[in-house]
Amino acid sequence: MRKLLPVTFFALVSIFVQLTVAQSNTPLLLRYPTVSKTQIVFNYGNDLWIALPYFSPDGSMVAFTGEYDGNRDVYVIPASGGEPRRLTFHPADEFVAGWTPDGKKILFNSWGNSFMHFENQLYAVPVDGGLPAEVPLPIAEDASFSPDGTHIAYVPHPKWQQAWKRYHGGQTTPIWIADLKDSSVVHVPRENSNDHHPMWVGDAIYFLSDRTGPVSLFAYDTKTKQVSEALHSDGLDFKTASAGPDAIVIEQFGA
Repeated sequence: MRKLLPVTFFALVSIFVQLTVAQSNTPLLLRYPTVSKTQIVFNYGNDLWIALPYFSPDGSMVAFTGEYDGNRDVYVIPASGGEPRRLTFHPADEFVAGWTPDGKKILFNSWGNSFMHFENQLYAVPVDGGLPAEVPLPIAEDASFSPDGTHIAYVPHPKWQQAWKRYHGGQTTPIWIADLKDSSVVHVPRENSNDHHPMWVGDAIYFLSDRTGPVSLFAYDTKTKQVSEALHSDGLDFKTASAGPDAIVIEQFGA
């Protein structure tokens, strides 16, 4: 059994075994947790504790969206601490979405080249600096690469109704899986649910969904093409989730 991190305010779900949950009885206003083998990172009061929201695959670096110069851009910092280094400079806002599996590039979304500001596209910028490259998808929000980097699970249009609880209108958010070699797409099965925060781990894509009521954690098996519930919420929605090497950290009742 893989060891889970000793925290008291987030739910931690082991990727390979059964779940472990640790929570506080009162909201601590902690947002967007992410996890490595040895550290947990989160936003607190619109600032940062320990590090920031996306660990590199090896846990040595943290990428995050910072607003130091009046604009939201992609930054990176060593997980051990140090001075943030800015990687993007476009006047449009840019939001970190993760890393490439090899840890050489940071994935982010931005409307900088879109006709409308709410239609984001995905880009990857080298962690050592350089020009971002567009991921060949017309519109994309949350995203996660397959371990071999040949496929990507993503949300294909904006989550404009995020504050509308139990929204089931015409713009609910699906999760699609794109083959980056030929642009073919597979849809994760659903019935007009709001699916988001895809996390590709091995042969499974974990994600958050309100398909059974409160937003809970689900898993899509890429081999069997079946969806199963990994962790049910009986109360408040799970707000965000992030996968690390041994566990998934989930935000609930933090804000």
